[in-house]
Amino acid sequence: MKQSQSNSSRPMLVVATVAFMSFIGILTETSMNVTFPTLMRQFNVGMSTVQWVTAGYLLMAALVMLTSAYMKRRFTNRALFSSAALFFITGDIICGLAPTFWVLLLGRLIQAGCVGLCTPLMVNIILDVVPRSKLGMYIGFANLIILIAPAFGPTFGGFVVAFFSWRMIFWSTLPLALLLLIIGQFVIKQYSRTQKYAFDWLRFFILGAALVALIVGLNALGTAGYLECGVLLVISIALTLLFVHLSKTATRHLFSLHVFADSAFLYSFLPYILLQFANVGINFLLPNYVQTVFAASSLVGGLILLPGSLFNGFGQPFYGYMLDRFGGKLPLYLGDILFTANLLVLAIGGSRIGVLGITLVYLVFSIGRSMAFGNTVAYGLKQMDKQLQNDANALYNTGQQVAGAMGTTVLALMMGSVHRPGNSHAANVAAGSAWAFIMLTVFGVIIWFLYHKLLNLDQKKPQA
Repeated sequence: MKQSQSNSSRPMLVVATVAFMSFIGILTETSMNVTFPTLMRQFNVGMSTVQWVTAGYLLMAALVMLTSAYMKRRFTNRALFSSAALFFITGDIICGLAPTFWVLLLGRLIQAGCVGLCTPLMVNIILDVVPRSKLGMYIGFANLIILIAPAFGPTFGGFVVAFFSWRMIFWSTLPLALLLLIIGQFVIKQYSRTQKYAFDWLRFFILGAALVALIVGLNALGTAGYLECGVLLVISIALTLLFVHLSKTATRHLFSLHVFADSAFLYSFLPYILLQFANVGINFLLPNYVQTVFAASSLVGGLILLPGSLFNGFGQPFYGYMLDRFGGKLPLYLGDILFTANLLVLAIGGSRIGVLGITLVYLVFSIGRSMAFGNTVAYGLKQMDKQLQNDANALYNTGQQVAGAMGTTVLALMMGSVHRPGNSHAANVAAGSAWAFIMLTVFGVIIWFLYHKLLNLDQKKPQA
């Protein structure tokens, strides 16, 4: 039965329950990044293998997110949340007990189902129970919980590894997952009808294979596998074209490509993935940049991101309030200006401003990026037809995961792309990174024009 929005008396509690489940999923993901040296020694594997603990997790989460539009229409909110919690709990136990690396990787792939289900579910529940006039604030609150995890994940992981064992990352989160599973049974309700649909397994596997080929192909560039990269990228493009062709006559459900015909989605989706590409790429690049160019320690390399990450998370409800109170122009344009201007500073003088300068620039960059990021989705959803919102949400979340994986790979390649004879390694890294900063600055200009298109839709379609 369809429930009215007014019948949901505890929307914040419902959203918080789902968001906290996503939080612990992302916390374990980012915590594991600092365990790589330990895992390499313990399981006798190389960096190219151990990085799949994160890369495989992100890719699996993206594949699950592809199904979120179908899942929302087919299954109840409580069933989806319970499944997500059970995926996390099962993965926690497998990882905590893992005797080999491949068992650990299996546990991580199972755990990815938690974030893959919970993150889209959280936004879908917000769309069900929250008035459009408050979408910005609620999505901002949900993003606060989720974005704090990347800020504290490396610190949490480093602390656990230093004083206990990497396995405690999983055992320490298990009680919270069990508690959230219990709470969810009482607070999560159903706000829209479910219907039986036939799932399109063929299109799902084709698109999944295209994404895997894309990410593996880009990673091959890191080992100079240019032929392998080229072949995999061609395969990815061919599979994507096949997916689009099959979608024209598909009778089974996955998600609708008709959402790309909606201008509000297109002009919000493109800035969203560009912002995510830049954010994840910069978060990888800057810690390595200050260690190489300024000879900073690994601890300092990690700490330079902390102030910006905290503003990124805790500022989300305020940035969402800005959207609800003042409309889209202020947070979107201002966010993009701060984003672009600070990338330009890094491009022009990054090698001369020192560690403190990098920290301050990243702080302002992060404020601008986070001000624009969550509000891009919230504003796009406000302008979109209700019938397209579930499909749009599936693509927003999948695009975010894929763009993040691409951002790390591409910026890592650009960082090491300059090999000028006579230059020191630090000078070459600074030069390669400057090209990366220039590329991201161009992204900021492109985002400005996309926002201009998006915000002008207001003049053609009145906002409800």
